[in-house]
Amino acid sequence: MLGAVMKWSEADIPGLAGRIAVVTGANTGLGFETARALAARGATVVLACRDSGKAADAAERIALRVPGAGIDTVTLDLASLTSVRAASEMVRSRYDRVDLLINNAGVTGLSGATEDGFEIQFGINHLGHFALTGLLLDRLVAAGAGRVVTVSSIGHRFGRIDLDDPARSAGNAYAVSKLANLLFTYELDRRLAGTSARALAAHPGGASTEVFRYSPAVFRLPNLAIARLFGRTPAMGALPTLRAATDPAAQGSEYYGPSGLFEIGGYPERVRSSSRSMDRESARRLWEASEDLTGVRFPG
Repeated sequence: MLGAVMKWSEADIPGLAGRIAVVTGANTGLGFETARALAARGATVVLACRDSGKAADAAERIALRVPGAGIDTVTLDLASLTSVRAASEMVRSRYDRVDLLINNAGVTGLSGATEDGFEIQFGINHLGHFALTGLLLDRLVAAGAGRVVTVSSIGHRFGRIDLDDPARSAGNAYAVSKLANLLFTYELDRRLAGTSARALAAHPGGASTEVFRYSPAVFRLPNLAIARLFGRTPAMGALPTLRAATDPAAQGSEYYGPSGLFEIGGYPERVRSSSRSMDRESARRLWEASEDLTGVRFPG
């Protein structure tokens, strides 16, 4: 934790009328609560979800809780670069700018490969979001003060990336993907120097969400128990993301998480990621590998 603790909450989100926000994985858990809170403050929110039916249902649920909310949906399967490209084109066709891109969607406990042959957790959690960000980056820069917020995890501290072959199957693929999220965030923010757009990251702490739904019970049940013990509902877990996305004082390359013991519970504060996540040479090599693997070259 860095700095004095304050109980930053949804009440601190400034008015967002006229802003366009894209939230991946917005039909459930952290993504849903993030989208709902942004809509409640006046943003037009694009729910980018793999299942179009679940996205439509989430849009209805937000509309019930936030009358008059501006809600849009787009089908996005982060395990398919074809789908990522199609989703980005849909967003581009509808909006000439994107003020907030929330790279929230994530999976753990899955095995196998994506449509493009990448280890599935690394492919969804990192490469899919890397590609989506690159394909929408000009819209974020056009917004004037666009922000990209990528959701990482406490688990990034256990990640070790093979930079010669980062997308291969790994023993702790989830941790690897979450470390990649941070390396990507810090490198992206460096590359955004000279523009008004910024990249930040966040983690939810011990939030009770569906991210563990594919994990073995021996891993899933203790995590859910910890989340309940610390009162980490999805709404609380979304607060670090929301602060990174909307706090006027937040700066590029900052990382937000809960302020409590081991960053499991508490209100969102700026926190420190691992030294490994800040290694510039690793970030540069991961960036180059990610461009080669996805075929997406960032402008500039």
